[in-house]
Amino acid sequence: MSNTTSPSRGKMVNSFNPAAANHLDDHTRKLVERRSKLLGPAYRLFYSNPVEVKRGKGTRLYDSAGNEYLDAYNNVVSVGHCHPRVAEAVAAQMQTLCTHTRYIQEGILDYAEALLATLGAPLQHVMFTCTGSEANDLALRIAKHCSGNRGIIITEEAYHGNSELTSSFSPSLGEFSPLGTWVRRVPAPDSYRVPAAQMGEWMAAQVAAQIRNLQRHGEGLAAFICDSAFSSDGIFTHPSDVLAPVAKVVREAGGLFIADEVQSGFGRTGDKLWGFQRHGVKPDIVTMGKPMGNGFPVAATVLTPEAVERFGRDTRYFNTFGGNSVAIAAAQATLDVIQDEKLMENAARVGKIIRDGFADLAQRYVRIGDVRGSGLYIGVELVTDRNTKSPDPQAAAAVVNNLRERRVLISATGPNANVLKIRPPLVFSAADADRLLTEAAAVFAELPN
Repeated sequence: MSNTTSPSRGKMVNSFNPAAANHLDDHTRKLVERRSKLLGPAYRLFYSNPVEVKRGKGTRLYDSAGNEYLDAYNNVVSVGHCHPRVAEAVAAQMQTLCTHTRYIQEGILDYAEALLATLGAPLQHVMFTCTGSEANDLALRIAKHCSGNRGIIITEEAYHGNSELTSSFSPSLGEFSPLGTWVRRVPAPDSYRVPAAQMGEWMAAQVAAQIRNLQRHGEGLAAFICDSAFSSDGIFTHPSDVLAPVAKVVREAGGLFIADEVQSGFGRTGDKLWGFQRHGVKPDIVTMGKPMGNGFPVAATVLTPEAVERFGRDTRYFNTFGGNSVAIAAAQATLDVIQDEKLMENAARVGKIIRDGFADLAQRYVRIGDVRGSGLYIGVELVTDRNTKSPDPQAAAAVVNNLRERRVLISATGPNANVLKIRPPLVFSAADADRLLTEAAAVFAELPN
């Protein structure tokens, strides 16, 4: 029995199979059994041999035995595990005040100003939530209210959250997580299989066709939402002129263009702070989460005045924990570190080392069909045949799990679970990249032909 969930069923790649626990050591097996008993069957663990974590620092994780792991996967801790500036800001604020947004507090205003300055006009308002799921839920709620329509267009394997609403337009959750009847999908801009020339027009035509379908069914278009790195679709960061033509047809149909920056924002792509900026498009709404507080739960929905005007007039918004004093302190410290330590520039420099290293490995190992990405968001697609470009999820699972045995942590993504997903903290160094590439070379050398 495979230890990797079938892409056609659960969509979570690289997950542990609890029925195949006999190979685990006694300590790990007892923890897994205890976890299953207490947390239930819906939770998943990574890797065929799950990793226990006790503490973290920078790009490293440590288990209870003191074993060190190189973390080349966790973007949540964007400025590194337990960054002292973030930890100190959270601790200091927790000892001072933690309350909600119905009181006047300068901290939230200072952060909103700093955040909006990075996004630029016409985005002018910030609404704070706790998670990216909440941010996307709020964004679509506003888009529906603003447009008067219900239809939502997404990419084929998108993931936008796990609330009732967002899970209904997150096909990557799998076939047993139903999509809304008002949801339509379009292919992602697969730069490995679709010619780059005219990619934007090609994608805009796909979106236009689904708009017509929504209109025919009486739904109309409320919004098109996408992650500009197309993370769950397999990581496609080039070409970067795809989204502007899409935004044009969306707005002509009365819909809003929503940029989900949970994965691609905060400097991860190395060339722009926000993924949508790489495409030269100005969204009506931007959502963000995960890396925003370096592990502390904080997220946001950022809007143009036009997008939120009707919603703000007709209803109200309140989130007990969204934008609380401590969350804002974490977010401010994280943004300060990204800017002060020039982590976007680091992402560009170290990301190139990693991509170049995998491109070199591709000269030796024909399973590597494509190396792509931008900054510290990298996809390495594994195939059974370079001519047919047929996916090889078994090889991807083997690479991910064998790297884990060498204490290097990555994952896999894409509709066929065959794309190695390398998405480390932004503090990843050239030395870290060298270790990742050295261990990857050893793993590829051990794969059967």
